[in-house]
Amino acid sequence: MNTGNHTPRMGSFTSKPQQVSEECEDDLLVFPDGMVGRDDLLHWVQEPLVDLPPLLPHTYHYPTPSTPPSPSSHNNITLPTTTTTTPHPPPDNSFRVMQWNILAQALGTNTDNFVKCPPEALDWNTRKFRIVEEMLTYLPQFICCQEVDHYNFLERVMERLGYCGVFMPKPDSPCLYLPNNNGPDGCAIFWDDTRFKLLTTQTRVVEVWHVQSNQVVILLVLEERSTGQQLVLLTTHLKARQGALLASLRNEQGKDLLAFVEQHCKGRPVIVCGDFNAEPSEPVYTTMTEASTGLHSAYSFLNDGREPTYSTWKVRGEVDCCQNLDYIFYTPDKLTVEGGFDVPSEEDLGPNRAPSLSYPSDHFALICDFTFKPQLDVEECSSASTSHL
Repeated sequence: MNTGNHTPRMGSFTSKPQQVSEECEDDLLVFPDGMVGRDDLLHWVQEPLVDLPPLLPHTYHYPTPSTPPSPSSHNNITLPTTTTTTPHPPPDNSFRVMQWNILAQALGTNTDNFVKCPPEALDWNTRKFRIVEEMLTYLPQFICCQEVDHYNFLERVMERLGYCGVFMPKPDSPCLYLPNNNGPDGCAIFWDDTRFKLLTTQTRVVEVWHVQSNQVVILLVLEERSTGQQLVLLTTHLKARQGALLASLRNEQGKDLLAFVEQHCKGRPVIVCGDFNAEPSEPVYTTMTEASTGLHSAYSFLNDGREPTYSTWKVRGEVDCCQNLDYIFYTPDKLTVEGGFDVPSEEDLGPNRAPSLSYPSDHFALICDFTFKPQLDVEECSSASTSHL
Protein backbone atom coordinates (compact mmCIF):
# COMPACT_ATOMS: atom_id res chain seq x y z
CA MET A 1 0.00 0.00 0.00
CA ASN A 2 1.32 3.40 -0.94
CA THR A 3 1.10 5.40 2.28
CA GLY A 4 4.47 7.10 2.15
CA ASN A 5 4.86 10.00 4.56
CA HIS A 6 6.26 12.22 1.83
CA THR A 7 3.13 12.05 -0.33
CA PRO A 8 0.61 14.86 0.29
CA ARG A 9 -3.02 13.85 0.80
CA MET A 10 -6.30 15.52 -0.18
CA GLY A 11 -8.62 14.31 2.59
CA SER A 12 -12.39 14.29 2.54
CA PHE A 13 -13.09 17.97 1.79
CA THR A 14 -14.70 18.77 5.16
CA SER A 15 -13.90 20.99 8.11
CA LYS A 16 -16.18 19.17 10.57
CA PRO A 17 -14.66 17.55 13.66
CA GLN A 18 -14.51 13.76 13.72
CA GLN A 19 -17.13 11.93 15.80
CA VAL A 20 -16.45 9.02 18.12
CA SER A 21 -17.34 5.70 16.51
CA GLU A 22 -20.04 3.83 18.39
CA GLU A 23 -19.90 0.22 19.49
CA CYS A 24 -21.84 -1.99 17.11
CA GLU A 25 -24.02 -4.98 17.84
CA ASP A 26 -22.62 -6.78 14.79
CA ASP A 27 -19.94 -8.41 16.93
CA LEU A 28 -22.65 -9.91 19.16
CA LEU A 29 -24.27 -11.73 16.24
CA VAL A 30 -25.00 -15.38 17.00
CA PHE A 31 -25.65 -17.93 14.28
CA PRO A 32 -28.16 -20.72 14.93
CA ASP A 33 -26.83 -24.20 15.58
CA GLY A 34 -26.99 -26.62 12.67
CA MET A 35 -27.00 -23.95 9.98
CA VAL A 36 -25.21 -25.51 6.99
CA GLY A 37 -24.85 -24.16 3.48
CA ARG A 38 -26.26 -21.32 1.45
CA ASP A 39 -29.95 -22.27 1.71
CA ASP A 40 -29.88 -22.34 5.52
CA LEU A 41 -28.04 -19.03 5.63
CA LEU A 42 -30.43 -17.43 3.16
CA HIS A 43 -33.42 -18.62 5.20
CA TRP A 44 -31.84 -17.14 8.33
CA VAL A 45 -31.36 -13.67 6.79
CA GLN A 46 -34.86 -13.69 5.29
CA GLU A 47 -36.62 -14.47 8.58
CA PRO A 48 -36.35 -10.88 9.91
CA LEU A 49 -37.61 -9.59 6.53
CA VAL A 50 -40.73 -11.75 6.32
CA ASP A 51 -43.12 -8.81 6.79
CA LEU A 52 -41.41 -6.64 4.17
CA PRO A 53 -41.94 -6.56 0.39
CA PRO A 54 -39.76 -9.04 -1.53
CA LEU A 55 -36.29 -8.11 -2.70
CA LEU A 56 -36.33 -6.37 -6.09
CA PRO A 57 -35.70 -8.87 -8.94
CA HIS A 58 -32.97 -8.77 -11.60
CA THR A 59 -33.53 -10.01 -15.16
CA TYR A 60 -30.91 -12.32 -16.68
CA HIS A 61 -29.54 -11.65 -20.18
CA TYR A 62 -27.58 -13.99 -22.41
CA PRO A 63 -25.33 -12.86 -25.23
CA THR A 64 -25.88 -14.65 -28.54
CA PRO A 65 -24.22 -18.10 -28.43
CA SER A 66 -22.25 -17.57 -31.63
CA THR A 67 -18.72 -16.25 -31.98
CA PRO A 68 -16.96 -15.67 -28.64
CA PRO A 69 -16.74 -11.95 -27.91
CA SER A 70 -13.62 -10.05 -28.83
CA PRO A 71 -12.69 -6.37 -28.65
CA SER A 72 -13.76 -5.87 -32.27
CA SER A 73 -17.03 -7.81 -32.11
CA HIS A 74 -18.76 -6.30 -29.06
CA ASN A 75 -20.84 -3.77 -30.94
CA ASN A 76 -22.27 -6.49 -33.18
CA ILE A 77 -23.81 -8.54 -30.37
CA THR A 78 -27.61 -8.68 -30.24
CA LEU A 79 -29.57 -9.85 -27.24
CA PRO A 80 -32.23 -12.59 -27.23
CA THR A 81 -35.83 -11.56 -26.78
CA THR A 82 -36.43 -13.95 -23.87
CA THR A 83 -35.07 -13.32 -20.39
CA THR A 84 -35.62 -14.70 -16.91
CA THR A 85 -36.15 -12.99 -13.56
CA THR A 86 -35.27 -16.01 -11.43
CA PRO A 87 -31.83 -16.25 -9.75
CA HIS A 88 -30.27 -17.96 -12.75
CA PRO A 89 -27.43 -20.35 -11.83
CA PRO A 90 -24.03 -19.64 -13.39
CA PRO A 91 -23.20 -21.52 -16.61
CA ASP A 92 -20.89 -24.52 -16.33
CA ASN A 93 -17.24 -23.66 -15.63
CA SER A 94 -18.10 -19.97 -15.21
CA PHE A 95 -17.52 -17.71 -12.25
CA ARG A 96 -19.84 -14.93 -11.13
CA VAL A 97 -18.79 -11.39 -10.23
CA MET A 98 -20.90 -8.88 -8.28
CA GLN A 99 -20.12 -5.16 -8.23
CA TRP A 100 -22.09 -3.21 -5.62
CA ASN A 101 -21.96 0.06 -3.75
CA ILE A 102 -23.93 -1.11 -0.72
CA LEU A 103 -24.41 2.41 0.80
CA ALA A 104 -22.52 3.29 3.95
CA GLN A 105 -24.89 3.22 6.91
CA ALA A 106 -23.60 6.49 8.36
CA LEU A 107 -24.02 8.29 5.02
CA GLY A 108 -27.46 6.85 4.31
CA THR A 109 -28.89 7.91 7.65
CA ASN A 110 -27.16 11.28 8.02
CA THR A 111 -26.31 13.02 4.75
CA ASP A 112 -27.90 11.42 1.67
CA ASN A 113 -31.34 13.03 2.09
CA PHE A 114 -33.39 10.11 0.77
CA VAL A 115 -36.71 11.89 1.24
CA LYS A 116 -38.83 9.14 -0.33
CA CYS A 117 -37.25 6.31 1.65
CA PRO A 118 -39.12 5.06 4.74
CA PRO A 119 -36.93 5.52 7.84
CA GLU A 120 -37.30 1.85 8.76
CA ALA A 121 -35.71 0.88 5.42
CA LEU A 122 -32.52 2.67 6.52
CA ASP A 123 -32.40 0.94 9.90
CA TRP A 124 -29.25 -1.18 10.02
CA ASN A 125 -31.11 -4.12 11.52
CA THR A 126 -33.16 -4.22 8.31
CA ARG A 127 -30.51 -3.21 5.80
CA LYS A 128 -27.86 -5.68 6.93
CA PHE A 129 -30.11 -8.63 6.19
CA ARG A 130 -31.29 -7.17 2.87
CA ILE A 131 -27.67 -6.68 1.79
CA VAL A 132 -26.74 -10.26 2.60
CA GLU A 133 -29.98 -11.50 1.00
CA GLU A 134 -28.93 -9.93 -2.30
CA MET A 135 -25.48 -11.50 -2.07
CA LEU A 136 -26.76 -14.97 -1.17
CA THR A 137 -29.56 -14.94 -3.75
CA TYR A 138 -27.06 -14.68 -6.60
CA LEU A 139 -24.04 -16.17 -4.75
CA PRO A 140 -21.16 -14.78 -6.83
CA GLN A 141 -17.67 -16.21 -6.48
CA PHE A 142 -16.42 -12.62 -6.22
CA ILE A 143 -18.16 -9.71 -4.48
CA CYS A 144 -16.67 -6.23 -4.91
CA CYS A 145 -18.22 -3.62 -2.61
CA GLN A 146 -17.89 0.07 -1.92
CA GLU A 147 -19.13 2.22 0.98
CA VAL A 148 -18.56 -0.67 3.35
CA ASP A 149 -18.72 0.56 6.96
CA HIS A 150 -19.84 -2.74 8.55
CA TYR A 151 -17.16 -5.03 7.15
CA ASN A 152 -16.95 -7.30 10.19
CA PHE A 153 -20.62 -8.24 9.87
CA LEU A 154 -20.29 -9.14 6.19
CA GLU A 155 -17.08 -11.05 6.82
CA ARG A 156 -18.64 -13.12 9.59
CA VAL A 157 -21.65 -14.04 7.44
CA MET A 158 -19.73 -14.85 4.26
CA GLU A 159 -17.08 -16.93 6.03
CA ARG A 160 -19.88 -19.36 6.89
CA LEU A 161 -19.86 -20.31 3.19
CA GLY A 162 -16.09 -20.51 2.84
CA TYR A 163 -15.56 -16.94 1.64
CA CYS A 164 -12.59 -14.80 2.59
CA GLY A 165 -12.42 -11.03 2.44
CA VAL A 166 -10.13 -7.99 2.27
CA PHE A 167 -11.10 -4.50 3.40
CA MET A 168 -9.38 -1.15 2.91
CA PRO A 169 -10.83 1.96 4.56
CA LYS A 170 -10.63 5.42 3.07
CA PRO A 171 -7.82 7.40 4.71
CA ASP A 172 -10.21 10.17 5.76
CA SER A 173 -13.68 8.62 5.50
CA PRO A 174 -16.58 11.08 5.62
CA CYS A 175 -18.36 8.59 7.91
CA LEU A 176 -15.96 9.55 10.71
CA TYR A 177 -17.46 13.04 10.82
CA LEU A 178 -21.02 11.80 11.28
CA PRO A 179 -22.88 10.86 14.48
CA ASN A 180 -23.59 7.19 15.23
CA ASN A 181 -20.90 6.04 12.81
CA ASN A 182 -19.39 2.57 12.86
CA GLY A 183 -15.94 3.69 11.77
CA PRO A 184 -14.60 4.49 8.30
CA ASP A 185 -16.14 3.25 5.07
CA GLY A 186 -14.05 1.76 2.32
CA CYS A 187 -13.79 -0.94 -0.34
CA ALA A 188 -13.99 -4.68 0.19
CA ILE A 189 -13.64 -7.84 -1.86
CA PHE A 190 -15.01 -11.24 -0.84
CA TRP A 191 -14.17 -14.40 -2.76
CA ASP A 192 -15.12 -18.07 -2.62
CA ASP A 193 -11.97 -19.56 -1.12
CA THR A 194 -13.16 -23.10 -1.78
CA ARG A 195 -12.81 -22.41 -5.50
CA PHE A 196 -10.19 -19.64 -5.77
CA LYS A 197 -7.09 -19.27 -3.63
CA LEU A 198 -5.48 -15.91 -2.97
CA LEU A 199 -1.96 -15.45 -4.29
CA THR A 200 -1.28 -11.77 -3.53
CA THR A 201 -3.04 -8.69 -2.19
CA GLN A 202 -2.13 -5.16 -3.21
CA THR A 203 -3.76 -1.98 -1.90
CA ARG A 204 -3.23 1.63 -2.77
CA VAL A 205 -4.44 5.13 -2.03
CA VAL A 206 -5.27 6.47 -5.48
CA GLU A 207 -3.13 9.44 -6.50
CA VAL A 208 -4.05 12.54 -8.52
CA TRP A 209 -1.12 14.55 -9.91
CA HIS A 210 1.16 12.76 -7.40
CA VAL A 211 -1.07 13.69 -4.47
CA GLN A 212 -2.89 10.97 -2.53
CA SER A 213 -6.65 11.33 -2.80
CA ASN A 214 -9.21 9.98 -0.36
CA GLN A 215 -10.03 7.04 -2.64
CA VAL A 216 -8.60 3.55 -2.37
CA VAL A 217 -8.15 0.46 -4.49
CA ILE A 218 -7.81 -3.24 -3.68
CA LEU A 219 -6.13 -5.57 -6.17
CA LEU A 220 -6.10 -9.33 -5.73
CA VAL A 221 -4.35 -12.01 -7.73
CA LEU A 222 -6.27 -15.28 -7.43
CA GLU A 223 -5.92 -18.78 -8.83
CA GLU A 224 -8.71 -21.23 -9.59
CA ARG A 225 -7.91 -24.31 -7.56
CA SER A 226 -9.12 -26.85 -10.11
CA THR A 227 -7.48 -25.41 -13.24
CA GLY A 228 -4.62 -23.17 -12.11
CA GLN A 229 -6.10 -20.29 -14.11
CA GLN A 230 -5.14 -16.96 -12.59
CA LEU A 231 -7.14 -13.74 -12.40
CA VAL A 232 -6.46 -10.14 -11.38
CA LEU A 233 -9.48 -8.60 -9.63
CA LEU A 234 -9.64 -4.97 -8.61
CA THR A 235 -12.20 -2.72 -6.96
CA THR A 236 -12.33 1.01 -6.31
CA HIS A 237 -14.63 3.95 -5.59
CA LEU A 238 -13.69 7.19 -7.34
CA LYS A 239 -14.36 10.72 -6.15
CA ALA A 240 -18.01 11.81 -6.07
CA ARG A 241 -19.66 15.15 -6.97
CA GLN A 242 -20.25 16.83 -10.29
CA GLY A 243 -18.41 19.53 -12.20
CA ALA A 244 -15.56 19.84 -14.69
CA LEU A 245 -12.84 19.88 -12.03
CA LEU A 246 -14.15 16.73 -10.37
CA ALA A 247 -14.47 15.00 -13.75
CA SER A 248 -10.81 15.85 -14.44
CA LEU A 249 -9.86 14.55 -11.01
CA ARG A 250 -11.67 11.24 -11.66
CA ASN A 251 -9.91 10.94 -15.00
CA GLU A 252 -6.54 11.29 -13.28
CA GLN A 253 -7.63 8.70 -10.74
CA GLY A 254 -8.49 6.39 -13.63
CA LYS A 255 -5.00 6.82 -15.09
CA ASP A 256 -3.43 6.01 -11.74
CA LEU A 257 -5.69 2.97 -11.47
CA LEU A 258 -4.62 1.68 -14.88
CA ALA A 259 -0.94 2.13 -14.06
CA PHE A 260 -1.51 0.10 -10.87
CA VAL A 261 -3.21 -2.68 -12.85
CA GLU A 262 -0.44 -2.74 -15.45
CA GLN A 263 2.14 -3.02 -12.71
CA HIS A 264 0.59 -6.22 -11.34
CA CYS A 265 -1.37 -7.97 -14.11
CA LYS A 266 1.60 -9.61 -15.89
CA GLY A 267 -0.54 -10.82 -18.79
CA ARG A 268 -3.27 -12.33 -16.62
CA PRO A 269 -7.01 -11.80 -17.22
CA VAL A 270 -8.23 -8.66 -15.48
CA ILE A 271 -11.58 -7.57 -14.04
CA VAL A 272 -11.99 -4.03 -12.69
CA CYS A 273 -15.14 -3.32 -10.65
CA GLY A 274 -16.16 -0.08 -9.08
CA ASP A 275 -18.36 2.89 -8.47
CA PHE A 276 -16.62 5.37 -10.77
CA ASN A 277 -19.06 8.19 -9.98
CA ALA A 278 -18.95 8.98 -13.69
CA GLU A 279 -21.41 8.66 -16.55
CA PRO A 280 -20.14 7.04 -19.78
CA SER A 281 -19.78 10.54 -21.25
CA GLU A 282 -17.05 11.45 -18.76
CA PRO A 283 -13.35 11.31 -19.70
CA VAL A 284 -12.55 8.57 -17.17
CA TYR A 285 -14.86 6.12 -18.96
CA THR A 286 -12.98 6.74 -22.23
CA THR A 287 -9.68 6.40 -20.40
CA MET A 288 -10.69 3.04 -18.97
CA THR A 289 -11.97 1.62 -22.27
CA GLU A 290 -9.65 3.04 -24.92
CA ALA A 291 -8.00 0.39 -27.09
CA SER A 292 -4.61 0.60 -25.39
CA THR A 293 -6.03 -0.61 -22.06
CA GLY A 294 -7.44 -3.86 -23.44
CA LEU A 295 -10.49 -3.35 -21.18
CA HIS A 296 -14.15 -3.37 -22.17
CA SER A 297 -17.36 -2.90 -20.22
CA ALA A 298 -19.22 -6.15 -19.55
CA TYR A 299 -22.59 -4.40 -19.46
CA SER A 300 -21.89 -2.54 -22.68
CA PHE A 301 -21.22 -5.93 -24.25
CA LEU A 302 -24.50 -7.32 -22.91
CA ASN A 303 -26.46 -4.26 -24.11
CA ASP A 304 -25.39 -4.04 -27.76
CA GLY A 305 -22.58 -1.54 -27.16
CA ARG A 306 -24.56 0.70 -24.79
CA GLU A 307 -24.32 1.06 -21.03
CA PRO A 308 -27.51 0.65 -19.01
CA THR A 309 -29.56 3.80 -18.47
CA TYR A 310 -28.86 3.69 -14.76
CA SER A 311 -27.02 1.84 -12.02
CA THR A 312 -28.30 4.17 -9.31
CA TRP A 313 -31.70 5.84 -9.00
CA LYS A 314 -32.75 7.77 -5.94
CA VAL A 315 -34.71 10.85 -4.90
CA ARG A 316 -32.60 13.40 -3.03
CA GLY A 317 -34.62 16.33 -1.85
CA GLU A 318 -36.56 17.48 -4.90
CA VAL A 319 -34.15 15.87 -7.38
CA ASP A 320 -34.79 12.54 -9.14
CA CYS A 321 -31.22 11.25 -9.62
CA CYS A 322 -31.01 8.63 -12.36
CA GLN A 323 -27.40 7.89 -13.36
CA ASN A 324 -25.09 5.14 -14.61
CA LEU A 325 -21.99 5.29 -12.41
CA ASP A 326 -20.99 1.66 -11.77
CA TYR A 327 -19.05 -0.63 -14.08
CA ILE A 328 -17.47 -4.04 -14.53
CA PHE A 329 -14.55 -3.77 -16.95
CA TYR A 330 -12.77 -6.89 -18.20
CA THR A 331 -10.15 -8.08 -20.71
CA PRO A 332 -12.16 -9.67 -23.56
CA ASP A 333 -9.07 -11.26 -25.10
CA LYS A 334 -8.80 -13.51 -22.03
CA LEU A 335 -12.36 -13.71 -20.65
CA THR A 336 -15.82 -14.36 -22.08
CA VAL A 337 -19.00 -12.78 -20.70
CA GLU A 338 -21.53 -15.61 -20.53
CA GLY A 339 -24.42 -13.48 -19.28
CA GLY A 340 -25.49 -11.05 -16.62
CA PHE A 341 -28.33 -9.58 -14.61
CA ASP A 342 -29.96 -6.27 -15.47
CA VAL A 343 -30.61 -3.72 -12.75
CA PRO A 344 -34.17 -3.63 -11.37
CA SER A 345 -36.69 -2.11 -13.76
CA GLU A 346 -38.27 1.31 -13.33
CA GLU A 347 -41.63 -0.39 -12.86
CA ASP A 348 -40.30 -2.56 -10.03
CA LEU A 349 -38.56 0.41 -8.41
CA GLY A 350 -41.71 2.51 -8.30
CA PRO A 351 -41.84 6.29 -7.91
CA ASN A 352 -39.91 6.35 -4.63
CA ARG A 353 -36.86 4.70 -6.27
CA ALA A 354 -34.14 3.38 -3.93
CA PRO A 355 -33.23 2.69 -1.22
CA SER A 356 -36.53 1.23 -0.10
CA LEU A 357 -38.02 -1.59 1.91
CA SER A 358 -37.38 -3.76 -1.16
CA TYR A 359 -33.77 -2.73 -1.77
CA PRO A 360 -31.07 -1.70 0.73
CA SER A 361 -28.93 0.67 -1.35
CA ASP A 362 -29.29 3.55 -3.79
CA HIS A 363 -26.96 1.66 -6.16
CA PHE A 364 -27.91 -1.64 -7.77
CA ALA A 365 -25.73 -4.73 -7.88
CA LEU A 366 -24.14 -5.49 -11.24
CA ILE A 367 -23.76 -9.26 -11.66
CA CYS A 368 -21.98 -10.98 -14.56
CA ASP A 369 -20.88 -14.53 -15.37
CA PHE A 370 -17.45 -15.04 -16.95
CA THR A 371 -15.42 -17.94 -18.26
CA PHE A 372 -11.72 -18.12 -18.94
CA LYS A 373 -10.99 -18.32 -22.65
CA PRO A 374 -9.18 -21.44 -23.84
CA GLN A 375 -5.44 -20.90 -23.86
CA LEU A 376 -5.27 -21.11 -27.69
CA ASP A 377 -7.86 -18.33 -27.98
CA VAL A 378 -5.94 -16.22 -25.48
CA GLU A 379 -2.71 -16.59 -27.46
CA GLU A 380 -4.40 -15.74 -30.76
CA CYS A 381 -6.14 -12.69 -29.30
CA SER A 382 -3.02 -11.51 -27.52
CA SER A 383 -0.98 -11.60 -30.72
CA ALA A 384 -3.50 -9.32 -32.42
CA SER A 385 -4.16 -7.05 -29.43
CA THR A 386 -2.60 -3.70 -28.70
CA SER A 387 -3.41 -4.06 -25.00
CA HIS A 388 -0.97 -2.72 -22.43
CA LEU A 389 -2.36 -5.05 -19.80
